[in-house]
Amino acid sequence: MTESAHFTNLAFDPLLSVEWLAVLAGISLLVLIFGLWRRSRGISIRFLLLALVFALLANPYLVTESRDYLNDTVLVITDQSGSQKIGDRQSQTAAARLAVEERLRNFENLDVEFLEITNNPSGLDRQSEGTALFKARDDYLKSFPANGVAATILITDGQVHDAPAAEEASPDAGPVHVLLSGERDEIDRILFVETAPSFGIVGKSVTLGYKVVDHRPDNVASTVVVTVKLDGQVIRRIASRTGRSETFDLEIPHGGANHITLEVDPLDGELSEKNNLAVVTVNGVRDRLKVLLVSGEPHMGERSWRNILKSDPSVELVHFTILRPPEKQDGTPLKELSLIPFPIVELFEKKLEEFDLIVFDRYRRRGVLASRFLNNIVNYVEGGGALLEAAGPSFATPLSLYRTPLSVVLPGVPTGSVLEEPYLPEVSKTGHRHPVTASLEDRYQARNWGRWFRLIDSEVTGGDVLMTGPTDRPLLILHRQGEGRVAQLMSDHAWLWGRGFDGGGPQSELFRRIAHWLMKEPELEEENLTARPVGENLQITRQTLDLDDTEVEVTHPDGTKITVNLEETGKGQFQAVTPLAGRGLYELKTTGVNNMVAVGSLNPLEERDIRATENRLRPATTATDGGIHWISDGAMPDLRRTDPASSQSSDYWWGLRANNRFDVTGYSRTTLLPPYLGVLLLLSILAALWWREGR
Repeated sequence: MTESAHFTNLAFDPLLSVEWLAVLAGISLLVLIFGLWRRSRGISIRFLLLALVFALLANPYLVTESRDYLNDTVLVITDQSGSQKIGDRQSQTAAARLAVEERLRNFENLDVEFLEITNNPSGLDRQSEGTALFKARDDYLKSFPANGVAATILITDGQVHDAPAAEEASPDAGPVHVLLSGERDEIDRILFVETAPSFGIVGKSVTLGYKVVDHRPDNVASTVVVTVKLDGQVIRRIASRTGRSETFDLEIPHGGANHITLEVDPLDGELSEKNNLAVVTVNGVRDRLKVLLVSGEPHMGERSWRNILKSDPSVELVHFTILRPPEKQDGTPLKELSLIPFPIVELFEKKLEEFDLIVFDRYRRRGVLASRFLNNIVNYVEGGGALLEAAGPSFATPLSLYRTPLSVVLPGVPTGSVLEEPYLPEVSKTGHRHPVTASLEDRYQARNWGRWFRLIDSEVTGGDVLMTGPTDRPLLILHRQGEGRVAQLMSDHAWLWGRGFDGGGPQSELFRRIAHWLMKEPELEEENLTARPVGENLQITRQTLDLDDTEVEVTHPDGTKITVNLEETGKGQFQAVTPLAGRGLYELKTTGVNNMVAVGSLNPLEERDIRATENRLRPATTATDGGIHWISDGAMPDLRRTDPASSQSSDYWWGLRANNRFDVTGYSRTTLLPPYLGVLLLLSILAALWWREGR
């Protein structure tokens, strides 16, 4: 409150309703008109008498108010987002803010509120909403009455992403004036990603759409080269025409995050090269996994693998059990034989590559699979396929699968012995570091596991032994062969865990992890390097069986490289924490393993178009009768107080609405015609009228 004043007003408090006063006034008017027509004496005195009567009935009084006038508010919003750091925009913005502050200081009845808006200063937010000046303005003004705002002054480069349309901008909160930083007709090249899927099926192609746009005075289209990188590696270069939408297909090579980078060469004299690059993350997901399960003979645990694989909705299982080899001739009637013959050629030659995993459960050589089909399996594994051999007693005999071409890929060599004694399966030293078995003992209480009673003895020629049996003999072996993977379980008694014998054990979890490791689940990789943002830091995790290097090289989005030391946390994991350097794509590199991680929004609105512009804000200023002025054009328009009903801007001045709000601090009421005075006047007029009539 800056000013006090007194205000007096004439008011009426009639003793009769307005309708009755109107009726009496009409009758009195007719009587006076009739008296004038008859030229009656004392007509003027009668008029005074009636006027006094009506004055008494209207009961006039004076109201006097003491008012304290309230200050209006001017909100000055300064845009401090990322695009304001380009060129001279920051210095222009600082000078404009200082000039506005000095001019507003000359007005007595104004409160000035300053608000600075940054666009996600840490850069780590996954959202990409751009610069939201109007949202900040509306939130701030919720504590002010709409008719208490004189004006809003925005100091920005015009890259405001929540500017309302003309029909949405309300003039009730006063005019919106804009001071624009930057220069007119700035030059810039922008690479937009127009279409990009969030998910893609591993091994299938996805389509990405992009456009390169040049903003320059001549607006001539040109041919540019767009470089496409996948996880940091250049995979292709595409000739593209500026201003035209382009597409290309890309095969998703692996599950998890696939980081695709598109980059175009800079334009001479452009504002910034940040928007010459766009990054897309496509999460690779596997389609329904196809598993071929071949059981060599019926046994107590035959359905264990089948039940576990069938319980996974993402697995499509094909299961065959060899009950009767081709050479067997026992006179069984044809109607009692299987109606579906074992489709050997179909499965092991024509459609072998369609399977993600092949499982042999207690299979032995019985003349069903010829050597050429087994050679196909060897080629399938070395080319990237997965094979699991769950051994039975026959693995120690001449009928073993090891006595076939599969010996090339099997890491366990049978010794010919089968150990038939009770033992407790144990996780090996290597198994304590491998993701497949590292947490089994803790999560499933190894001290309560049940015993097994058979182990097919073998010598290991490759791979990693994760579980052992009696006298540390190999029980579970995982092995990488070429591009593929192989697992061997040297016992057929795992079903005892599933039945709960002797306390049971984690059969389902173990089988599930083995199958998913074989099918290259990223979370079960024994040599892995991952990272995730935690607050303002990047948490790096290194999973390894035999760490050779305790350092990780981290490349920041701006190209800066730092070295981070790892510390062991147990179970084959090493971790480190390093501060984040803002939003973008981080590259991690250590011995034998590389990875990338996206932090924050990779293609924020703030960096897609960084040219200074008045087009986004023009509808809002027009709807509120505000003005726009480029700081580079010179001195800003004058500021003046204006009436809310008048114009609020011109090319030379901007208005600050004077709302004339006030609080009533005092109130008094004075009757103009007290009753005793009215009666005295009536008697006086009646006496004058009697005297006039008596002459």
